[in-house]
Amino acid sequence: MAFSSFSIWWLIPLSARIRLGRAYFQGLTPNVVRVSAHRIIKGPCYPCELEALHYVREHTTIPVPRVHRTYSTSNGRIYIEMEFVEGVSLAELWLTAGALADDAKTSIMTDLHDTVAQLRRLAPPTQQDIVASASTSEGVSDGRIGPGPVGPFASHNAFHAFLRGGIPLEATQQTYGDAVFQAHSKHYKTHFTHADLVPRNIIVRNGRIAAIVDWGFAGWYPEYWEYTKIHFDAFVRLDWYQVVREAMPQYEAELEAERALWQQYDEPGVSR
Repeated sequence: MAFSSFSIWWLIPLSARIRLGRAYFQGLTPNVVRVSAHRIIKGPCYPCELEALHYVREHTTIPVPRVHRTYSTSNGRIYIEMEFVEGVSLAELWLTAGALADDAKTSIMTDLHDTVAQLRRLAPPTQQDIVASASTSEGVSDGRIGPGPVGPFASHNAFHAFLRGGIPLEATQQTYGDAVFQAHSKHYKTHFTHADLVPRNIIVRNGRIAAIVDWGFAGWYPEYWEYTKIHFDAFVRLDWYQVVREAMPQYEAELEAERALWQQYDEPGVSR
């Protein structure tokens, strides 16, 4: 009995598909490999990324890659086979002189505003101040925090204490300064957050956002996290940050607090 080429494709081991993809297609990122005309494989990832992709696709109209298949590993991580979205990253377009006309920038930022607005309309499925993955059953993974998942956190206070390395709130001013003390003394709403909504993760086609990719850091966070995390990036174009302020709510005091922590205790998820 002869197998079709489609059937044979599924018989090829994951490791071989990745090797073939690296050989035949231009590399994307170190952990993202294009394996066919319409598919990529990303990994290893933490399960929270898969949760986020499914959750956003189910509850919003935000364009995200469609997941086709997942592969488990022995250490609890996964590989995600998903749709390859045709387009160019906003980072590449923004840095190329003349690549984006003013009306295209306006359309893209309108799409970005809609993306953030949809995420912020989602209601947390459990308690209102949790910090956790999309399902709230898993922790979050965020490069600002460290290399691996942390949490989930039952409250923003617990999350903020973690960010301070366990320093009590009453000692925060002496240790980190007044900006951190003031920010961590406030009450915040919880919103679903991409947490890495930077130009390289925004795919543009025909002058509009075709997909938001890389949901590995996504989850439920304090309401300011999206805004502060956009600034946790090496994209050094002031005009980008100027339009970001028009696309989403601003949290300048919290950004000042986060910058103080970035300088003094940037990765609380790394054991000291």
